[in-house]
Amino acid sequence: MIELDLRRLRFLRELEERGTLAAVAAALGYSPSTVSQQLARLEREVGVRLLDKAGRGVRLTDAGQLLAQHARVLLSAAEAAQADLAALGGDVRGTVRAGGLQSAARRLLIPAVARLRTEHPQVRVEIFELELEQSLPGLRLGTVDLVIGDEYDSHPRPRPAGLRFTLLLEEPLRIVLPAAHPLARSGGPVAVADLRADIWAASAEGTGHHAMVVGTCRALGGYEPDLRHRSNDADVQLELVRAATAVALMPALTLPRDDPALAIRDVAEVTVGRRLVAVTRDTPAAPALIALLRAVTEQVSRLGG
Repeated sequence: MIELDLRRLRFLRELEERGTLAAVAAALGYSPSTVSQQLARLEREVGVRLLDKAGRGVRLTDAGQLLAQHARVLLSAAEAAQADLAALGGDVRGTVRAGGLQSAARRLLIPAVARLRTEHPQVRVEIFELELEQSLPGLRLGTVDLVIGDEYDSHPRPRPAGLRFTLLLEEPLRIVLPAAHPLARSGGPVAVADLRADIWAASAEGTGHHAMVVGTCRALGGYEPDLRHRSNDADVQLELVRAATAVALMPALTLPRDDPALAIRDVAEVTVGRRLVAVTRDTPAAPALIALLRAVTEQVSRLGG
């Protein structure tokens, strides 16, 4: 009878998802040689070849792909068992790994962590800043527990199987101009179509925010924006508006309450919005994750979301 080691099955599942030994090693915090040794040991345990050479890397054999599919089920069952046992014990403890884009980390995750330190001191929360696209492999594989991501009107996110998306907050996007900009003087809404000649700031190419800015300028103004400045840091974008006379289209959560150097205006043509979503695995959640999600939801309520 074959005895399957869940830890080595995780190495195999990670390889199926990430494609290279180096990527698996980086995700799990091991050296590539350790990953290779663990997979070789798994091959000996099951008695069949799981990997073939593929150029300078490796690829899963048919047997390897089959076992990786079973590994996905077994690892999910083990996670569910751990969550059920933790809930049965009644203690809220353990580690939760949570990430998200900058505004969500700053305005939602960090206040939630501060609250948990008082209410559930046995919960260890690890926070990192990462875009949703970069986080999905870790979510599916169990190395990340919660990601707060965003999606914009007309740019919905895909909904991969095995993940749960929960709406946290809906908010409008606002046009941000230098206070001295001619279109800021009236105090009323500003048309995207009237910003054709301006220099724009947005997030990096490949992000939802970048796609939204380009798509909005095309749809509402009929032009390609002069998008010279790219940063995923909202504060950098705001400084580009202040100091470099750029313009930006930014979610309300990222904006300062009162800054005399900035003019924050509604979009004249239509309401452009963003949704923040909490993404978790579609399996029973451990009490520590439930506590963090509750704290995040309460923080949204305090912000008026």
